[in-house]
Amino acid sequence: MLNRWLFKQVDNSALVVFRALFGLLIAIEAFGAIFTGWIRRTLIEPDFTFNFIGFEFLQPLPGNGMLWYYGVMGVFGIFVMLGFKYRMSMIFYTIMWASVYLMQKSSYNNHYYLLMLLCFVMCFLPANRRFSLDAKIKPAISSISMPRWVWVFIVLQLWIVYTYASVAKFYPDWLDGSFPALLMKSKADYWLVGEFLQQSWIRYAIAYFGLAFDLLIIPLLLWKRTRLPIFLAAIFFHLFNSFIFHIGIFPYMSLAFCIFFFPTEKINKIFLRNRKEHYNAGEIIIPSYRNFLIAAMSVWFVIQIGLPLRHWFFQDDVLWTEEGHRLSWRMMLRGKSGRVAFKVVEKGTTDTIFVDKKEYLSRKQMRAITSKPDLIWQFAQRLEEDYARQGKKIEVYAEGKISVNGGPYKPLIDPKVDLAAEEWQHFKHHDWILPSEVEK
Repeated sequence: MLNRWLFKQVDNSALVVFRALFGLLIAIEAFGAIFTGWIRRTLIEPDFTFNFIGFEFLQPLPGNGMLWYYGVMGVFGIFVMLGFKYRMSMIFYTIMWASVYLMQKSSYNNHYYLLMLLCFVMCFLPANRRFSLDAKIKPAISSISMPRWVWVFIVLQLWIVYTYASVAKFYPDWLDGSFPALLMKSKADYWLVGEFLQQSWIRYAIAYFGLAFDLLIIPLLLWKRTRLPIFLAAIFFHLFNSFIFHIGIFPYMSLAFCIFFFPTEKINKIFLRNRKEHYNAGEIIIPSYRNFLIAAMSVWFVIQIGLPLRHWFFQDDVLWTEEGHRLSWRMMLRGKSGRVAFKVVEKGTTDTIFVDKKEYLSRKQMRAITSKPDLIWQFAQRLEEDYARQGKKIEVYAEGKISVNGGPYKPLIDPKVDLAAEEWQHFKHHDWILPSEVEK
């Protein structure tokens, strides 16, 4: 029964139109990073990058190499949009995007992670069977149908992302509107709407509309009666986020996903004007690799459901420790400010050097390191490596305080622990992160 449901053939209009939109957006993401100066600030100007721990072998290309790197990515994005050499283009874009994602954390956000996942998934989908140069050049691959599991996979992935984003908002500083108020305070001087956003009711509107929207959008898109109203709400929600928070292509990619919820006839009429045919035969084609596919999908979704829950297995509050924060759809949930100082002590002496971070870090990295324990630990390792090249063995101590959501500053790092001697634990709490003493 499951096989028959998953492998029933359905119209592929939504997939091929999404592929074209997706290709356009990832091309814009790549070229935009060049023209906005993001690459220069993030990958060229810093002396080193804060990699995801364990991926230190991924390093930016020297000189202006990363500008060319992103230029090539943009070309692959255009190829994806056109459906030209689709599989190859999608695979190369995925590898290149994932490499940059794992190469630096100064500009981390969940949207980059989502894009990495989507790129990976799109490598395996039959998104070039129609409305593509590949199908035009090679008619043998042309098809107006796809197996239903493709649609199911995409909808389930979206449901996980949105649901976790909503559930993460169920904490006091969000529910009482204090964190949304902090978000809006940072926009007080924003063009035209800054003053309006400071009104007291706005914080609650943002808090509860955002929570409800994330929780309900997928179910309401699935129901025909509520599809159009929630789609209009999605347009408002995502354009508001784009205009106020400047979060790149993510709002437009989210809107593009809505195409999977609308009837095939409308998709063909709006996007495929010269292609009026649509598939409704409903054949069931069960491939020989069905067991492998079902097993792979099961493993994928177990991981996708499990990763965002891992912070519950760490000691203390994830808002404080950051342990389990990444890869968990905890989007725009907290504001942190802090300060951190490092001192170096050469072993066997009492000589102490207070580190001038500006000698090592870019302005962007200076902001990021103040409140994130993993970056603090990585910087200590960097200092140890630098001194080791000079033939010196050192100890590195850090003293930092942070404020979460405008609260009082409290000590974050144990100043008595030599961070250079500490090992990083991916699945264990680090005792040198001091307790938050914040109510759960």
